[in-house]
Amino acid sequence: MLIRVGFEVTLDFVKPSPVVLMPYIHPSRTASIRQPERLTVNPHVPVSEYDDVYGNRCGRAVVQAGCVTFRNDALVEDDGRPDVQVPNAYQHSVQELPNDVLLFLLASRYCEVDSELRDTAWSLFGTLPAGWPLVQAVCTFTQRHIRFDYMQARANRTALDVFRERAGVCRDYMHLAITFCRSLNIPARYCTGYLGDIGVPAASPMDFSAWFEAYLSGAWHAFDARNNIPRIGRVLMARGRDAADVALTTTFGTNHLRSFQVWTDEIG
Repeated sequence: MLIRVGFEVTLDFVKPSPVVLMPYIHPSRTASIRQPERLTVNPHVPVSEYDDVYGNRCGRAVVQAGCVTFRNDALVEDDGRPDVQVPNAYQHSVQELPNDVLLFLLASRYCEVDSELRDTAWSLFGTLPAGWPLVQAVCTFTQRHIRFDYMQARANRTALDVFRERAGVCRDYMHLAITFCRSLNIPARYCTGYLGDIGVPAASPMDFSAWFEAYLSGAWHAFDARNNIPRIGRVLMARGRDAADVALTTTFGTNHLRSFQVWTDEIG
């Protein structure tokens, strides 16, 4: 199937400001892009590209004062299959893990593995079978524990906060699930990208989606603690330790959000 993905966001800047962007489809999906991405900045400024330490494709620019609109659009081919399920995937011992995976066992900005959540994780899940069933149990608990509420969104909520407050948006579900997994010695990393309503009842408004990946049986596997069912048409944009590593825009100057739109539409 073909999926048109893209976004348009307008920010009002008080003065000229440097901006770091993560607006692109992840390099791992390059082969599936059928209509190349078209990133535009209006008013126009040059955007230089680089790859960050997690392998994400990024851009940087200096924008003028006033309203600036960032827009990207692409056509992506997808196999149309739900997320792969590997119920017999096993959990590695820590000493077996590759060096570049160890980072995703550690605490990060929104995932406080070094908090009371470590003891909570072992009390909730410590007697369960290791591997895929354990990650699935974490997802099921997290989905049931949190009430989804856009009005409860805030930028400084950590995994411990969401565990106590029991409300949030998709990033909060993932931060809690990631923290539980890391506490149980399962490497886990945060993902952001496009996920439309293909195969499920339509939801509104459309937004970027978060999910996470757990390292099992020598590979990274996608899990979704908010939806907790296999979904069709995930299009990855960026990965990192948590949401702090994968922000669409990181701005170095005062600004205000004026408009925001995301589209993920099956074509034909």
